[in-house]
Amino acid sequence: MPKQLKNKDILQILAERGVEKIKLAITDIDGVLRGKLISFEKFRSVIQKGFGFCDVVFGWDAGDAAYDNVKFTGWHSGYPDATAMVDLDTYRQVPWEDDLPFFLADFRDASGNELPVCPRSLLKRITAQAEDAGYLPQFSQEFEWFNFVNNTTELYENKFRDLKPMTQGMFGYSILRASQESSFFHDLFDLLLKFKVPLEGIHTETGPGVYEAAILYAGVIEAADRAVLFKSGVKEIAHRHGLIASFMAKWNENLPGCSGHVHQSLWSADGKRNLFFDKKAKSGMSSLMEHYLAGQLACLPHILPMFAPTVNSYKRLVEGAWAPTTITWAIDNRTTALRALPGSATGCRLETRVVGSDANPYLAMAGCLASGIYGIRNKLKLKTAATLGNGYKDTRNGRLPSNLWEASMAMKQSALARELFGDAFTDHFTATREWEWRQFSKVVTDWELKRYLEII
Repeated sequence: MPKQLKNKDILQILAERGVEKIKLAITDIDGVLRGKLISFEKFRSVIQKGFGFCDVVFGWDAGDAAYDNVKFTGWHSGYPDATAMVDLDTYRQVPWEDDLPFFLADFRDASGNELPVCPRSLLKRITAQAEDAGYLPQFSQEFEWFNFVNNTTELYENKFRDLKPMTQGMFGYSILRASQESSFFHDLFDLLLKFKVPLEGIHTETGPGVYEAAILYAGVIEAADRAVLFKSGVKEIAHRHGLIASFMAKWNENLPGCSGHVHQSLWSADGKRNLFFDKKAKSGMSSLMEHYLAGQLACLPHILPMFAPTVNSYKRLVEGAWAPTTITWAIDNRTTALRALPGSATGCRLETRVVGSDANPYLAMAGCLASGIYGIRNKLKLKTAATLGNGYKDTRNGRLPSNLWEASMAMKQSALARELFGDAFTDHFTATREWEWRQFSKVVTDWELKRYLEII
């Protein structure tokens, strides 16, 4: 579908198809799609002026429990409607729902400005800053996730215990395991392509029932849209195969976690030149790429909850589990937080490996881009040389915060985070992460019962 579609173009396309209903969706602070089905006539009336969407979607957590510590909305405000604006350029058809028309939306405040707490709006604001500086950000995300043989009823009846992975054994890059569930494997590739979420590739990852997929790169807003819709689409397709797909960062302490690595590069405004590549440089990296990389290293400890947003995220960020623990960079090294891949003029990019599959793609990409642009704007230099060998042992720049509370307090108190994202977003987001930690901290876990009940 061409960009910059007009209202009348969309309405004509849908009318000619005889469309009667349309699905609209927004993304909440946790990256979960929230939406509704509306009639074509209702869509016709809201396509220009927007539609009301209860702002509780930014006032409750992933389990729909209302925050008691945020200012944006709550019982004190009465949870009014916020105005959601349909983005016509997100038009898709859901192939597993009889090509149901689908659009994404984001939010405006009472003055018509982008809502500071809306993740998609935040990414749009950061992207505009990059474009104003003359850069065209090109991004993509790759995901690992577990697939379980189960259904929702059994999952709740069993209290989320005794999970049965789709396949057994580790078997990374296994042709055999992919072939054994070939109908699901091929449906993911084919249906997501029809949903305008094209994959570069998909394969099994090490671990029982684990897949990994890389999404084709695009402009950063489109890349984030694709990532959000990928996660939702995979879950919906899995359900139709009797499976539950989980993007939880780590479900089993004895298995690797699930990453959501973000790949990124900056191009000239005309899209013809990769500004990260310098064929004259020994490393292949331009000075601009080095500034961008240095910016991310400097900002990482200040904005980690944007990459690791849940209590569970930090169970993944442990030594020797294919996820970083130190503030490090290297060229083509999978033990560091940042992996530079300067191979060619077309492929030169940075891979931010801290990001987990449980992260909100809009916030993860906003964090990557804002911190990289910060490095360019301030001409930051790389304080340390590239890590050689084991990044877990390289503590020259320090370690990442070790849990959600520590990371959230660092971000809440960070003048740098506020410079990058503004007070309104920083206050709201860190308050939601504080809430998440509080909910976890009051729960008595199975580990505690086994550890203390009999012996203490």
